[in-house]
Amino acid sequence: MTIQFSYDKSKVLQALRYHFISQKELRLMLILVNVFALTSAALFFFKKVTPLAFLLGSFLWFGFMIVIWFVLPLVIYRKADTFKDHFTLHFGEQEFTLGNERGQRAFPWSTVKKMVESPHFFHLYFDTKSFFLVPKDACEDVVGVRKLMREKVGSK
Repeated sequence: MTIQFSYDKSKVLQALRYHFISQKELRLMLILVNVFALTSAALFFFKKVTPLAFLLGSFLWFGFMIVIWFVLPLVIYRKADTFKDHFTLHFGEQEFTLGNERGQRAFPWSTVKKMVESPHFFHLYFDTKSFFLVPKDACEDVVGVRKLMREKVGSK
């Protein structure tokens, strides 16, 4: 099975958000910032802290959300030339081959540690931070591609 695709910026940004939110460190940080913001709101309501403390907690939460939701995905998108290329991806029995106008490379299925599915992409992870996005809208048979990837990689 072979597919050809280019990336859509808005969908890639959403996939990057999905990736960042799924990282344990960022999820833990998000929980801690939310707890801190709620605690400062509750303490402010019961007049245990000054309005400045509540305001600082709110700015911390707001700033963190802006960085995670907008800044980080945009920085990664702008840095990576990958998202501006046109690709051909061939799924084989032992490997998948990824190519663009500059060349191609084969990846054995064993190099993919896990596969995660988001609304618009299949994320093929080579390690915890390195992954490749396969757009679902480029696949004629999304169910067949999903089945093949689960067979070869599994979803963890």
